[in-house]
Amino acid sequence: METITLESLKEGLTFKGDLVIDQNFILVPQSAEITPELIQALKEWEFSTIYCDGSLSLGGDIGVNTLRTKTEEVNESSFNDNRATRIGDSLKKAIEESKNQQLDKSDSSRIRLVQSIYDEYMNYIEKLFTHYATHKEINQDELSETVKELCIFSKENRRFILRVNQSTETFSRTFLVCHTMRTTVLAIVIALQLKMPLSKMIELGITCILHEIGMLRLPPSIYMTEKKLTPGERGQIFKHPLLGYQIAKELEFPLPVQLGILEHHEKENGTGYPRKLSSEKISINAKIIAVACSYEAITASRLYKGERTEFEAMVEILKNNEKQYDDTVIRALLYSVSLFPIGAYVYLSNKKVAVVVDTNPDSPKYPIVQSLTEKDEQGFPKTIATDPKGISIVRILTRKEQEDILKIVAERYQAIQEAQEIAAHAPVEPSKTEPAITKPQTAASSAAGTKTDNNETVEVDINMFS
Repeated sequence: METITLESLKEGLTFKGDLVIDQNFILVPQSAEITPELIQALKEWEFSTIYCDGSLSLGGDIGVNTLRTKTEEVNESSFNDNRATRIGDSLKKAIEESKNQQLDKSDSSRIRLVQSIYDEYMNYIEKLFTHYATHKEINQDELSETVKELCIFSKENRRFILRVNQSTETFSRTFLVCHTMRTTVLAIVIALQLKMPLSKMIELGITCILHEIGMLRLPPSIYMTEKKLTPGERGQIFKHPLLGYQIAKELEFPLPVQLGILEHHEKENGTGYPRKLSSEKISINAKIIAVACSYEAITASRLYKGERTEFEAMVEILKNNEKQYDDTVIRALLYSVSLFPIGAYVYLSNKKVAVVVDTNPDSPKYPIVQSLTEKDEQGFPKTIATDPKGISIVRILTRKEQEDILKIVAERYQAIQEAQEIAAHAPVEPSKTEPAITKPQTAASSAAGTKTDNNETVEVDINMFS
């Protein structure tokens, strides 16, 4: 049972448990918002502390486990008179340190670096939302500088940041933070394809980071549930663009940011919400966020559905049923991530498995891929430019196939490393050659670590998963 001081209560906060007086009388039920009237009543009743069998929810359940006490607030303010100026410090430090890191030429080392910076941006967004929920303020200068760095970082690492593993973060982060980060990266990548000036990209990035902030004024039980929503609950969800607009307006963000938040669920055909605007009346920021947001929602795992592949998401966006999205923005997304999107695992016409690592500026149908089982002369994964007259993509792998193939490849290379370690400590026998792992294996033999007697490249037959 958490003890909460009256001074810690702020308008709009929600909790994961009931707020009670004397640990018996229910003052506020779970997920209900704290109102100014309630705070005033508690003062008049002279209640200095209340209790909660739960933690602070913030309307979006974004990772705060306890409500800070008055003493903590005093200590914090004595350290710095404005916490909003400090929430990006760890991110800035990570970016500076990354610039001095010496990396080898492998994609894997660069991906690890990008993943670490990506995680720091996630931390920043989480802290931003938490700070707004508890203080009702956002440091616009810091947010602008952070988005500027993200735009530059995304441009320099586009083909790596689009390959960041999203499945892991879904379990360790909440929906709101994950969705915001992924959508923002996609929006910036689209803006790069559209050759937007940096100032406009920063404006877009700020809008995208804040586009779901209205959710903080809704109980998380409404949009993080496996149950079918009631008409009333759906009505609450439809309010979040307006609530976000009101927040941005109260904080005096520029009008383009306010409108982008308000309009990001509008559709080209006039069937969106909250104002049912048609194409020419929707701001460009909202048009971009609408496409990025939808693409992210299709591919992301949710409590009520399993995620679909990036290819399925791209096909659905390209169909553009009932003319929901702007054609120019769709084309920019297509040429940014390709028809077989960056990060997707594919089966090639040469019966090898590969991962898409870059786009082809001449054709989104034939991206650049890296083999999972072949290496070049320098020992790095072999890069292949797919082509209609050469090696092409037969199909994209399902999520289950991806998991299976990666597990098998990892086991095979682990077996190689163990064999090399044993050989390094064994007496040298010139008459014998070290056995190598080669040829297509069945799932059973691969898992068992079967070896062959020649030096061909490791290869896994994807047909065993069909």
